[in-house]
Amino acid sequence: MLSVVDPALAEIAGKVERGERLDRAEGIRLFNADLFTLGALANVVRERKHGDNAYYTHTLHLNYSNACVLSCGLCAFYRPLDHGEAYTFSVEQMRERAAAAGRLGVREFHITGGLNPKLPMEYYEEMFRMLKETVPGCTVKAFTSVEIDFFSKLFRLSVDEVFQRFKAAGMDCMPGGGAEILAARVRKIICPEKISGERWLEVQKRAHLNGIPTNATMLYGHFETAAERIDHMIAIRGLQEETGGVQAFVPLAYHAEGTEFPDLPPTTGCEDLKVYAISRIMLDNVPHIKLLWTYVGTKMIQVALDFGVDDVGSTNLEERIVKAAGADHFDAPSVNELTEMITKAGRVPQLINSLYQEGGVAAPTAA
Repeated sequence: MLSVVDPALAEIAGKVERGERLDRAEGIRLFNADLFTLGALANVVRERKHGDNAYYTHTLHLNYSNACVLSCGLCAFYRPLDHGEAYTFSVEQMRERAAAAGRLGVREFHITGGLNPKLPMEYYEEMFRMLKETVPGCTVKAFTSVEIDFFSKLFRLSVDEVFQRFKAAGMDCMPGGGAEILAARVRKIICPEKISGERWLEVQKRAHLNGIPTNATMLYGHFETAAERIDHMIAIRGLQEETGGVQAFVPLAYHAEGTEFPDLPPTTGCEDLKVYAISRIMLDNVPHIKLLWTYVGTKMIQVALDFGVDDVGSTNLEERIVKAAGADHFDAPSVNELTEMITKAGRVPQLINSLYQEGGVAAPTAA
């Protein structure tokens, strides 16, 4: 049995080692546990699921538009439709970016943007088809549940119809954004105009039932409590119990610059590691815990691999959303650098796509 620093956690440690599920009260208790005990417990789960494997992708972000009809206090990326800094890429502009990325070996595209009512449904379908034609064999991960809900209302289609049309055009999977914290109390503070936590979960469910796997995020480090973090994880765990469609849980540290809450302090490294570890321990039925270095920096990658994380994210070419909120972690590691970091941390690098299929990158071609 694992030796723990805090004897009060011995019972929880025993449950984790036996592969038994923790309840809400036990999850909340974990936030008072010492960091190294949490890391050891999370690593038990991590290695049970993945051994020493550590996954990563080589991805171009296509944040197609920052024009948005919402004005969420937590967001520094959006601009009102008539703002001088609002932009929208044409499909041809995205083709140029995709082709250039393809020549560098990129075979994955991550697409999110603002809620722009001026764009027709056909714009998105053409975007998907263009990516599949420009970079054959690529994986397209697109749109948050918030965007899907918006498209459903704007185009007067059911959510199922939106998914069916997008899947036919080339959509492979979804990122997990827009979840923030699912608790209604917190959403009233940080994103009162955004869909409810219940609606976010429902859209995710519809994606899974239409054969589209998703990630699920949690934005932490603002106004939420430890109990609300655990409730969020338990809601994701319940969704996974019902559908089995959640591929990865992605904790996101809040960045306050440029938002309506600029005085909120940044999270600490210890807090980040605690959240990763507790996520791994609580989410026993979600395969992967994913770190995004754009939120916490590349220096966190190696240590997080011992705190429950098995997916260290991506090269994240041209990511704009967290950068707009003041994140300064933009040392943009290459595929070789990510491989080296993982190897030096004693793990085995596995290049994948967002469907967790091996071989996410083809050999670069001449420019």
